Amino acid sequence: MVLTLTSSAFENNGVIPAKYTCDGSRELSPPLMISDAPEGTKSFVLIVDDPDIPEVVKKSHGLEAFDHWVLYNIPVPVGGEVEVPAGATPGSTGLNSAGGMKYISPCPPSQYEPKEHRYVFTLYALNEMLHFPNAPTARQVRDALTPFLLAKTKLIGRYSRP
Repeated sequence: MVLTLTSSAFENNGVIPAKYTCDGSRELSPPLMISDAPEGTKSFVLIVDDPDIPEVVKKSHGLEAFDHWVLYNIPVPVGGEVEVPAGATPGSTGLNSAGGMKYISPCPPSQYEPKEHRYVFTLYALNEMLHFPNAPTARQVRDALTPFLLAKTKLIGRYSRP
């Protein structure tokens, strides 16, 4: 068994439908399915980021990627499979790169190259729950999960503005 993250809306490395972007229903996350959790998994972390942000944004904001969604302490039901319906927010929400505690739809700026961006949905299976005094950033979540990491997988979606 290998930890798996899929979406019924798009295949790995496929195009994210406009419905789940700023050109559709703003801030509607795509449906996701988590399966094949390793034995001992107590929680999941999901971080969605865009590594293709313009260099000017990377430099001016000190970012390597733009974090669109930070979720942690996603509960693991009996059987280990988690279905996340479109627009749902399971677990606890951390801070996205805009400083909010919500999903930000893909919306690559059309005035910069590349026109098409990759949106990386990284899923982590942990053998513990994470605890923070305040809403954490993606970096704080990644730093905290390291000693509890059982498995990691990615689902990549692509999008360019029409």
